[in-house]
Formats: sequence, structure tokens, C-alpha cells
Amino acid sequence: MQKITTYLWFDDQAEEAVNLYTSVFKDSRVVDVQRYGPAGPGPAGSVMVMKFVLAGQEFIALNGGPEFKFNESVSLYVDCTSQEEVDELWEKLTADGGQEGPCGWLKDRFGLSWQIIPRTLTDLLADKDPARSERVMKAMFEMKKIDIQALRDA
Repeated sequence: MQKITTYLWFDDQAEEAVNLYTSVFKDSRVVDVQRYGPAGPGPAGSVMVMKFVLAGQEFIALNGGPEFKFNESVSLYVDCTSQEEVDELWEKLTADGGQEGPCGWLKDRFGLSWQIIPRTLTDLLADKDPARSERVMKAMFEMKKIDIQALRDA
């Protein structure tokens, strides 16, 4: 068991979100589901907490009610190895009401922020040629979904 686990608070969509996330990432699965009993506060039998794994990383999702909402101060960063992976994750996570953001950021339909970032971007930004790194940074600022070839061309 990992020592620190990300805990995600949903209004009442934890099960739907976990099902989406575990379908999108390899090496992902639901580990445990706990349901509300007659004492509530959620409806008896509905999901209270789900423990799940995404790409080997453990998370917990709670149906905690509408008191708290996600915002961009916390995001899940995904290190992508190819344009195909960027494209696939971008499409799946923005589907059904997700929103594209700038510079590789998006919000899924539940409001959770993700950074879908190809490793090539971080490599190019760390280039020893400061002029090249600056061109890559400027190119990135013009993008929503990151385009690896456009970064290389910069």
C-alpha cells in the first residue's frame, strides 16, 4: 500500500468517474467499494467510497455531496510517450462535457483538471539552447492539446 493516496471528492458521481478513469488508463482497476447504509448521509446502497488504481497509482473517490468542487489548483499530470497517447487521452477525457484548456490542460466532465503532457515537451523545454527552448515555450502557449510535431518544428 502506498503511504500517500490522492482523495477525490465528488458530489454523487464517484462511481461514474471511476468507471471512466479505469476504462481510459492501462493497469487500472477498482479495488474496493463501500456503500452508504441506512444511516446515510447518502441514499442506502449508493456508493460512498471507491478505492481504485490508475496506471498503478492508488486513488480514493468519495460521494461527499455538493459542498466542495474541483478547481485548477490541483490537477492530475499524465506523462505521455507519444502523440497517439496524447490524442487518445485528450479525446476520452474531454468527451461528454469535458473542457479543453490551455497548454495541455483540460477538465473532464466531472470538473477534475488533467495535464496531458508529452515527455517531448519537457525535454524540449529543457533544451540547452535557450533560443530553442523559448520558441518551444511560445509554441506551447498557443496550443490547447499539445502537438509534438509543432513543438519540434519550433
